[in-house]
Amino acid sequence: MKNLDFKNKRVLMRVDFNVPIDANHQVTDDTRIRLALPTIKKVLEGGASIVLMAHLGRPQKKRLPDGSIDVDKFSLRPVAGYLSKVLGTEVKFCPETVGEKAEAMANALKPGEIMMVENTRFDPGEEKGDEELAKKMARLGDIYINDAFGAAHRAHASTAVVARFFPKEARSFGLLMESELNNAKKLLDEPEHPFTAVVGGAKVSDKILLLERFLDLVDHIIIGGGMAYTFIKAQGGRIGNSLVEEDRIGTASELLKKAEEKGVQIHLPEDSVVAPEFADTPNWKVVPSNDIPDGYMGLDIGEKARKAFSEVILQSKTIVWNGPMGVFEMSNFANGTKAIAQAVAEATQNGAYSLIGGGDSVAAINQMGLADKVSFVSTGGGAMLELLEGKELPGVKAILD
Repeated sequence: MKNLDFKNKRVLMRVDFNVPIDANHQVTDDTRIRLALPTIKKVLEGGASIVLMAHLGRPQKKRLPDGSIDVDKFSLRPVAGYLSKVLGTEVKFCPETVGEKAEAMANALKPGEIMMVENTRFDPGEEKGDEELAKKMARLGDIYINDAFGAAHRAHASTAVVARFFPKEARSFGLLMESELNNAKKLLDEPEHPFTAVVGGAKVSDKILLLERFLDLVDHIIIGGGMAYTFIKAQGGRIGNSLVEEDRIGTASELLKKAEEKGVQIHLPEDSVVAPEFADTPNWKVVPSNDIPDGYMGLDIGEKARKAFSEVILQSKTIVWNGPMGVFEMSNFANGTKAIAQAVAEATQNGAYSLIGGGDSVAAINQMGLADKVSFVSTGGGAMLELLEGKELPGVKAILD
């Protein structure tokens, strides 16, 4: 992107503005918008005009009873309005994604002006990677920039297919996308050791590829969240009513065995905060994770686990964290995740490199005001996960091909 000449050009830019919007059409978290600003400003300063494309939610899967799109709920119009305020300049809004009106508005843009087209997912061809739709999108710009890392793992019309209709010298990554890829590269290509991966979340099945990949990269794997109980049961532990994937117990045993063979230490929670129901109840107690009584379920890691996990993190030089340690949304069961966030921040301040990827991990870091105390917070949970698993991202491949 830094080598492109933007003067008097029209730039078609794919951004990740899939942000939360409340019932009053107000943006409630502008993180993704703010992170796209450096690319937008750089292009405008270069003398170009910009046509922004983005998606919002899943309108095709949440159609109204009559089968129509819920435009009121999924329109990007409020996002365009919010961006206007942030930039201090009008962001024109086009109520269609492609077509005559979109092309006319794009053609009328003067250098320094910016417009946003309607939600790309309003067209069913977007998620199907439709070539005809991508061709129509390509008519809106002279240069294509993809700065939507959060959608880079999707082979959609606006994230991958559209790039084919621009010559190689007229397509590029944005500054955010470049930063995401460079930070992932630090983990995959040149990590300092000891290297610790903190993995949480509900299911082993969601993280199998990630865990297998980490066995060849890291020195320590800390496992928390619901997925820990499948591993504990695989070791013969008693887990009460805790979440377990019975069909993955064999997989968990294999991962434990492979880790031992490769000299990778897997750390499971010694104790757990348990409760008789999946609710934010004060009726909780702490028990050994491998001796949870019937009628109780593990909802967070206990004090001993928090201390042990924190000690491993504080001795690390490279840290990647994906997934919470407990039911983070419930205040009684958020302490484990908070302890990990504090430990990662402290280790970073002591010189470690840390990357946070995944919705709840990012939410924890942001809620605690620690985002500026870690090395990098990724905007793409699914995309970062697939990149760390060693998969090729369609949105990245399309620019490089």
